[in-house]
Amino acid sequence: MRVSLIVATRGRSAELATLFDSLLVQAVAPIEVIVVDQNSDDRLVPVLERFRDRLALRHLRSTIANANNARNLGLRYATGAIVCFPDDDCWLPEGVLARACAAFEADPALQLLTGPAASPEGGLGSGRWRADAGAITLKNVWTSVIEFNLFLRRETALALGGFDEALGPGTAFGSAEGNDLVARAIKAGRQAMYDPALRIVHPDKRLTPVAVARASLYGAGLGVALARHAPDLSTWAPFFIRPIGGMVLAALRLRGLEARYYAATLAGRLRGFLSHEAARAP
Repeated sequence: MRVSLIVATRGRSAELATLFDSLLVQAVAPIEVIVVDQNSDDRLVPVLERFRDRLALRHLRSTIANANNARNLGLRYATGAIVCFPDDDCWLPEGVLARACAAFEADPALQLLTGPAASPEGGLGSGRWRADAGAITLKNVWTSVIEFNLFLRRETALALGGFDEALGPGTAFGSAEGNDLVARAIKAGRQAMYDPALRIVHPDKRLTPVAVARASLYGAGLGVALARHAPDLSTWAPFFIRPIGGMVLAALRLRGLEARYYAATLAGRLRGFLSHEAARAP
Protein backbone atom coordinates (compact mmCIF):
# COMPACT_ATOMS: atom_id res chain seq x y z
CA MET A 1 0.00 0.00 0.00
CA ARG A 2 1.54 3.31 -1.14
CA VAL A 3 1.16 6.29 1.24
CA SER A 4 1.69 9.95 0.40
CA LEU A 5 2.29 12.30 3.32
CA ILE A 6 1.33 15.94 2.73
CA VAL A 7 2.83 18.45 5.16
CA ALA A 8 1.65 22.06 5.14
CA THR A 9 4.30 24.15 6.91
CA ARG A 10 4.87 27.74 7.90
CA GLY A 11 7.22 29.30 10.43
CA ARG A 12 8.92 26.06 11.54
CA SER A 13 12.07 24.18 10.55
CA ALA A 14 13.58 22.15 13.43
CA GLU A 15 10.16 20.60 14.11
CA LEU A 16 10.00 19.42 10.50
CA ALA A 17 13.30 17.59 10.97
CA THR A 18 11.80 15.77 13.97
CA LEU A 19 8.89 14.64 11.81
CA PHE A 20 11.26 13.44 9.09
CA ASP A 21 13.35 11.51 11.61
CA SER A 22 10.21 9.68 12.74
CA LEU A 23 9.45 8.67 9.15
CA LEU A 24 12.85 7.02 8.77
CA VAL A 25 12.02 4.39 11.42
CA GLN A 26 8.67 3.37 9.92
CA ALA A 27 8.48 -0.25 8.76
CA VAL A 28 6.37 0.97 5.84
CA ALA A 29 8.05 3.94 4.22
CA PRO A 30 5.95 6.66 2.59
CA ILE A 31 6.05 6.64 -1.19
CA GLU A 32 6.55 10.42 -0.99
CA VAL A 33 6.55 13.34 1.42
CA ILE A 34 5.06 16.44 -0.18
CA VAL A 35 6.13 19.55 1.71
CA VAL A 36 3.95 22.57 0.93
CA ASP A 37 6.08 25.52 2.03
CA GLN A 38 4.18 28.70 2.91
CA ASN A 39 7.28 30.58 4.11
CA SER A 40 8.51 33.67 2.30
CA ASP A 41 12.15 32.69 2.91
CA ASP A 42 14.35 29.63 2.36
CA ARG A 43 14.44 28.36 5.95
CA LEU A 44 13.38 24.88 4.89
CA VAL A 45 16.05 24.37 2.26
CA PRO A 46 18.79 23.15 4.67
CA VAL A 47 16.34 20.77 6.36
CA LEU A 48 15.15 19.32 3.08
CA GLU A 49 18.71 18.88 1.86
CA ARG A 50 19.60 16.87 4.98
CA PHE A 51 16.89 14.31 4.23
CA ARG A 52 16.72 14.37 0.44
CA ASP A 53 18.74 11.15 0.01
CA ARG A 54 16.72 9.30 2.66
CA LEU A 55 13.12 10.36 1.93
CA ALA A 56 11.28 10.88 -1.33
CA LEU A 57 10.69 14.61 -0.83
CA ARG A 58 8.78 16.98 -3.05
CA HIS A 59 9.01 20.68 -2.22
CA LEU A 60 6.09 22.86 -3.30
CA ARG A 61 5.83 26.59 -2.67
CA SER A 62 2.71 28.57 -1.87
CA THR A 63 2.25 32.28 -1.16
CA ILE A 64 -1.14 31.66 0.47
CA ALA A 65 -1.03 31.46 4.29
CA ASN A 66 -3.82 28.93 4.61
CA ALA A 67 -3.16 25.40 5.85
CA ASN A 68 -6.02 23.78 3.95
CA ASN A 69 -5.14 25.52 0.71
CA ALA A 70 -1.65 24.03 1.15
CA ARG A 71 -3.03 20.57 1.96
CA ASN A 72 -5.29 20.64 -1.08
CA LEU A 73 -2.39 21.74 -3.27
CA GLY A 74 -0.34 18.79 -2.03
CA LEU A 75 -3.29 16.45 -2.54
CA ARG A 76 -3.44 17.35 -6.22
CA TYR A 77 0.19 16.27 -6.63
CA ALA A 78 -0.04 13.08 -4.51
CA THR A 79 0.41 9.70 -6.17
CA GLY A 80 -0.11 7.30 -3.25
CA ALA A 81 -3.29 5.29 -2.87
CA ILE A 82 -3.53 6.60 0.72
CA VAL A 83 -2.92 10.18 1.83
CA CYS A 84 -2.22 11.57 5.29
CA PHE A 85 -1.67 15.17 6.44
CA PRO A 86 0.72 15.29 9.43
CA ASP A 87 1.31 18.69 11.01
CA ASP A 88 4.81 20.15 10.75
CA ASP A 89 5.27 19.89 14.53
CA CYS A 90 4.11 16.31 15.12
CA TRP A 91 5.90 12.98 14.79
CA LEU A 92 4.88 9.41 14.06
CA PRO A 93 5.60 6.62 16.54
CA GLU A 94 7.15 3.52 15.00
CA GLY A 95 4.55 1.32 13.32
CA VAL A 96 1.91 3.96 12.57
CA LEU A 97 2.10 3.73 8.78
CA ALA A 98 2.17 -0.07 8.86
CA ARG A 99 -0.93 -0.14 11.07
CA ALA A 100 -2.82 2.24 8.82
CA CYS A 101 -1.87 0.36 5.64
CA ALA A 102 -2.89 -2.97 7.17
CA ALA A 103 -6.34 -1.59 7.97
CA PHE A 104 -6.93 -0.42 4.40
CA GLU A 105 -5.57 -3.65 2.93
CA ALA A 106 -7.83 -5.73 5.18
CA ASP A 107 -11.00 -3.84 4.23
CA PRO A 108 -11.39 -2.60 0.64
CA ALA A 109 -14.55 -0.72 1.69
CA LEU A 110 -12.65 1.40 4.23
CA GLN A 111 -12.25 4.97 2.95
CA LEU A 112 -11.12 6.95 6.00
CA LEU A 113 -9.20 5.94 9.12
CA THR A 114 -8.50 8.13 12.12
CA GLY A 115 -6.89 7.93 15.53
CA PRO A 116 -6.32 10.23 18.50
CA ALA A 117 -3.58 12.70 19.33
CA ALA A 118 -0.89 11.44 21.68
CA SER A 119 0.90 13.70 24.16
CA PRO A 120 4.72 13.85 24.21
CA GLU A 121 4.47 13.28 27.97
CA GLY A 122 2.52 10.05 27.44
CA GLY A 123 -1.16 9.21 27.15
CA LEU A 124 -3.61 11.05 24.96
CA GLY A 125 -3.29 14.65 23.90
CA SER A 126 -5.71 17.46 24.56
CA GLY A 127 -9.30 17.03 23.52
CA ARG A 128 -11.97 14.42 24.19
CA TRP A 129 -11.22 11.07 22.64
CA ARG A 130 -13.32 7.94 22.24
CA ALA A 131 -12.09 4.90 24.12
CA ASP A 132 -13.66 2.38 21.77
CA ALA A 133 -12.72 1.51 18.20
CA GLY A 134 -15.37 1.38 15.51
CA ALA A 135 -17.33 3.20 12.87
CA ILE A 136 -17.39 6.99 12.85
CA THR A 137 -20.86 8.53 12.72
CA LEU A 138 -22.24 12.06 12.81
CA LYS A 139 -22.81 11.53 16.55
CA ASN A 140 -19.22 10.56 17.43
CA VAL A 141 -17.15 12.28 14.74
CA TRP A 142 -16.50 15.09 17.26
CA THR A 143 -14.36 12.81 19.45
CA SER A 144 -12.84 10.73 16.66
CA VAL A 145 -10.94 13.11 14.35
CA ILE A 146 -7.85 15.28 14.31
CA GLU A 147 -6.44 16.50 11.01
CA PHE A 148 -2.86 15.31 11.51
CA ASN A 149 -4.02 11.73 12.18
CA LEU A 150 -6.41 11.29 9.28
CA PHE A 151 -5.73 8.70 6.56
CA LEU A 152 -7.88 8.64 3.42
CA ARG A 153 -7.93 6.89 0.11
CA ARG A 154 -6.67 9.53 -2.29
CA GLU A 155 -9.56 9.13 -4.71
CA THR A 156 -12.04 9.70 -1.88
CA ALA A 157 -10.21 12.82 -0.73
CA LEU A 158 -10.28 14.19 -4.27
CA ALA A 159 -13.96 13.28 -4.75
CA LEU A 160 -14.84 15.20 -1.58
CA GLY A 161 -12.95 18.26 -2.83
CA GLY A 162 -10.34 18.02 -0.08
CA PHE A 163 -10.48 20.24 2.98
CA ASP A 164 -12.73 23.29 3.18
CA GLU A 165 -10.37 26.24 2.76
CA ALA A 166 -12.70 28.53 4.73
CA LEU A 167 -11.81 26.55 7.86
CA GLY A 168 -8.55 25.83 9.68
CA PRO A 169 -5.30 27.73 10.32
CA GLY A 170 -5.09 30.93 8.32
CA THR A 171 -8.84 31.63 8.50
CA ALA A 172 -11.32 33.15 10.95
CA PHE A 173 -12.54 29.63 11.79
CA GLY A 174 -9.31 28.03 12.89
CA SER A 175 -10.13 24.35 13.47
CA ALA A 176 -12.42 21.35 12.84
CA GLU A 177 -11.68 21.09 9.13
CA GLY A 178 -11.01 17.39 9.71
CA ASN A 179 -14.36 16.88 11.42
CA ASP A 180 -16.01 18.69 8.53
CA LEU A 181 -14.26 16.54 5.93
CA VAL A 182 -15.07 13.25 7.67
CA ALA A 183 -18.69 14.33 8.25
CA ARG A 184 -19.04 15.11 4.54
CA ALA A 185 -17.61 11.69 3.73
CA ILE A 186 -20.11 9.99 6.04
CA LYS A 187 -22.98 11.90 4.42
CA ALA A 188 -21.69 10.71 1.05
CA GLY A 189 -21.88 7.10 2.20
CA ARG A 190 -18.12 6.55 2.69
CA GLN A 191 -16.99 4.17 5.43
CA ALA A 192 -14.92 5.84 8.16
CA MET A 193 -13.34 4.05 11.14
CA TYR A 194 -11.63 5.13 14.35
CA ASP A 195 -8.71 3.21 15.89
CA PRO A 196 -7.69 4.43 19.38
CA ALA A 197 -4.35 2.60 19.07
CA LEU A 198 -3.40 4.56 15.92
CA ARG A 199 -1.67 7.51 17.57
CA ILE A 200 0.40 10.42 16.31
CA VAL A 201 2.29 12.59 18.78
CA HIS A 202 1.65 16.32 18.84
CA PRO A 203 2.78 19.02 21.30
CA ASP A 204 0.15 19.47 23.98
CA LYS A 205 -0.83 23.13 24.41
CA ARG A 206 -3.81 22.70 26.74
CA LEU A 207 -4.29 25.44 29.33
CA THR A 208 -1.22 27.40 28.31
CA PRO A 209 -1.20 31.08 27.33
CA VAL A 210 -0.87 29.93 23.70
CA ALA A 211 -3.99 27.78 24.04
CA VAL A 212 -5.95 30.64 25.57
CA ALA A 213 -4.92 32.97 22.76
CA ARG A 214 -6.16 30.47 20.17
CA ALA A 215 -9.25 29.21 22.00
CA SER A 216 -11.75 31.58 20.37
CA LEU A 217 -10.35 30.92 16.89
CA TYR A 218 -10.41 27.15 17.34
CA GLY A 219 -13.83 27.28 18.96
CA ALA A 220 -15.20 29.14 15.95
CA GLY A 221 -14.16 26.34 13.60
CA LEU A 222 -15.85 23.73 15.74
CA GLY A 223 -18.97 25.89 15.93
CA VAL A 224 -19.18 25.96 12.13
CA ALA A 225 -18.76 22.19 11.85
CA LEU A 226 -21.36 21.53 14.55
CA ALA A 227 -23.91 23.76 12.84
CA ARG A 228 -23.30 22.02 9.52
CA HIS A 229 -23.23 18.41 10.64
CA ALA A 230 -24.39 17.73 14.22
CA PRO A 231 -27.57 15.67 13.77
CA ASP A 232 -29.50 16.84 16.83
CA LEU A 233 -29.54 18.98 19.97
CA SER A 234 -28.07 16.20 22.11
CA THR A 235 -24.97 16.19 19.91
CA TRP A 236 -24.17 19.90 19.72
CA ALA A 237 -25.52 21.25 23.03
CA PRO A 238 -22.83 19.64 25.27
CA PHE A 239 -20.14 21.56 23.38
CA PHE A 240 -21.69 24.79 24.67
CA ILE A 241 -22.68 23.58 28.13
CA ARG A 242 -19.25 22.17 29.06
CA PRO A 243 -17.30 25.42 28.64
CA ILE A 244 -19.91 27.25 30.74
CA GLY A 245 -19.42 24.71 33.52
CA GLY A 246 -15.64 24.85 33.14
CA MET A 247 -15.65 28.64 33.25
CA VAL A 248 -17.75 28.74 36.43
CA LEU A 249 -15.69 26.10 38.23
CA ALA A 250 -12.41 27.74 37.25
CA ALA A 251 -13.64 31.12 38.50
CA LEU A 252 -14.72 29.61 41.82
CA ARG A 253 -11.27 28.03 42.19
CA LEU A 254 -9.59 31.34 41.26
CA ARG A 255 -7.94 29.78 38.20
CA GLY A 256 -7.87 32.82 35.98
CA LEU A 257 -6.08 31.32 32.98
CA GLU A 258 -8.45 28.35 32.92
CA ALA A 259 -11.50 30.58 33.20
CA ARG A 260 -10.29 32.73 30.30
CA TYR A 261 -9.70 29.61 28.21
CA TYR A 262 -13.27 28.35 28.70
CA ALA A 263 -14.75 31.80 28.13
CA ALA A 264 -12.85 32.22 24.87
CA THR A 265 -13.80 28.70 23.78
CA LEU A 266 -17.49 29.38 24.40
CA ALA A 267 -17.41 32.73 22.62
CA GLY A 268 -15.67 31.20 19.61
CA ARG A 269 -18.08 28.26 19.35
CA LEU A 270 -21.06 30.58 19.48
CA ARG A 271 -19.54 32.85 16.83
CA GLY A 272 -18.92 29.94 14.47
CA PHE A 273 -22.27 28.26 15.13
CA LEU A 274 -24.18 31.43 14.28
CA SER A 275 -21.98 32.56 11.39
CA HIS A 276 -22.78 32.75 7.69
CA GLU A 277 -20.05 30.17 7.13
CA ALA A 278 -22.01 27.60 9.11
CA ALA A 279 -24.80 27.70 6.53
CA ARG A 280 -22.50 27.40 3.53
CA ALA A 281 -22.01 23.96 1.96
CA PRO A 282 -18.30 23.47 1.14
